[in-house]
Amino acid sequence: MTMGSFAYQGRQSTLNLCEENLAPSDGELYLIKQFYRLPESDLLFSTLETGLDWQEETIFIFGKWVKVPRLMCWYGDPEAYYQYSGVKHQPKPWNAALQSIREKVGQPCQCTFNSVLANLYRNGQDSMGCHADNEKELGHNPLIASLSLGEERLFKLHHKKSKDTVDITLGHGDLLIMAGTLQHHWMHSIPKTKKFKTPRINLTFRKILAV
Repeated sequence: MTMGSFAYQGRQSTLNLCEENLAPSDGELYLIKQFYRLPESDLLFSTLETGLDWQEETIFIFGKWVKVPRLMCWYGDPEAYYQYSGVKHQPKPWNAALQSIREKVGQPCQCTFNSVLANLYRNGQDSMGCHADNEKELGHNPLIASLSLGEERLFKLHHKKSKDTVDITLGHGDLLIMAGTLQHHWMHSIPKTKKFKTPRINLTFRKILAV
């Protein structure tokens, strides 16, 4: 992990976690390394890679429809509808693997998540563009838990005003938690890389609110 130069302020935690808040200002960011140990991470990856209904989506961005550079699928409770970039997602019902992960991830977050966005990065050219998870369905200060399985990938954040950055390498079985006011002040991405990369699965658990 590498960081830019920050003023350390506004770091009071809303979660009872032992991990350090990695957001130097304006929000909360926690990394739990090896939240799932290696054998279980291997089993989860193979189960999800073949057991989820992966789709290649098209979204409306910058005035045109473009293909999303990764595979995606959305699972959750029946009421957990989610819309972004012109696409409305109706949740598929939880399967046994996702339900089990949801319960475990919810424990350190002190939250019962009602949905998960799954992303499959097939190689280093699959990516996630720079954005903030600030849709109204997520509430004012959303709590988002992101589980990584498979290949390591770089997770980049930059502050909207100061332009400071935080780089975190997300590995097999790692859990990243974003909370507090982070989405108001920071944007994040998974950039493309020319390095050879094997597939990575990311499960982003959220709580969708009725709006």
